[in-house]
Amino acid sequence: MIKQAKFIISVADGKNIPTYDAPEIAIAGKSNVGKSSFINFMVNQNKLAKTSQEPGRTRLLNYFEINNGEYYFVDLPGYGYAKVNRQEKQKWGVLIENYFQTSENLINVFVLVDIRHDPTDDDKMLINYLYNYRIPFTIIATKADKLSRAQQQKCKAVIASSLCVGVKDILVTSSLAKTGKDEVLNKIDVLLEHQNALKLSARNGGQGSEDGIENDAQ
Repeated sequence: MIKQAKFIISVADGKNIPTYDAPEIAIAGKSNVGKSSFINFMVNQNKLAKTSQEPGRTRLLNYFEINNGEYYFVDLPGYGYAKVNRQEKQKWGVLIENYFQTSENLINVFVLVDIRHDPTDDDKMLINYLYNYRIPFTIIATKADKLSRAQQQKCKAVIASSLCVGVKDILVTSSLAKTGKDEVLNKIDVLLEHQNALKLSARNGGQGSEDGIENDAQ
């Protein structure tokens, strides 16, 4: 359960990645996929993360403290916005990659995709990157209110095939219809329990778990 959430800081330079000594869950996805709406839905606040009708507005790493520092959401810049010039896109890409490579507390990346559309080449590139660097991730399909239940199942199958994950492991949400929150919160609880178990093992002199990439394809 999320009882408290507040905005902490925006980061524009990948050399200035902060460390809060708490688990971080990154929120990634293409522009206009609904990242800000997803965050607001999860924390039950309407205006914590700024939403906009104009794609490509999130151009920084935005940190949100959850439950007084129990963990953090890190909202990443949206990718794939055609009207942004190449130099700006490269800047965002460097910022995201620096975060992935330098964050000491990242435990999972929530990759948001629009359930109505096939994953884009940028989506596939991100998933391949996460696989390559063994960064755990979870696929979350947004805007489910736009489709019937039967259509949702068909679209989930397409997304699963395109991104090489299991159909049953894709979490389906709608910030408008207020559906899917419990499933996401349950996933977060599992992630935090796993992280706590690793810390306990390390304190007890164990080697920790080496399960490889922990994602929804397994």
